[in-house]
Amino acid sequence: MSEKEQTFERIREEIGGNDIVLFMKGTPVFPQCGFSAMTVQVLSHLGVKFKGVDILADPAIRTHLKEFSEWPTFPQLYVKGEFVGGCDIVREMYQSGELQQHLQQQGIAVQEAPAS
Repeated sequence: MSEKEQTFERIREEIGGNDIVLFMKGTPVFPQCGFSAMTVQVLSHLGVKFKGVDILADPAIRTHLKEFSEWPTFPQLYVKGEFVGGCDIVREMYQSGELQQHLQQQGIAVQEAPAS
């Protein structure tokens, strides 16, 4: 099995073993880029539990995830095994209410925070 195949298998295990997975630069507590930080903020604001995978600490995932998802940038959000998008898509979906609706349709409870 090639390194790429092994890495694809590990990616599948992550997204199959967790309802929400965010492949990001850094960790949810200490994001290493603004886009990752913004995506963490949106998910935290909705009160959903998610697993952060630090691509900076895992060069194989960093190298092969773009090919796996056919998406060129990080972060990458997966919900119930399905690729949702990167920072801009997540932010736009959140602002339109589409993200909350999508999560609820997937059986994930969302905390609706009052608009500030």
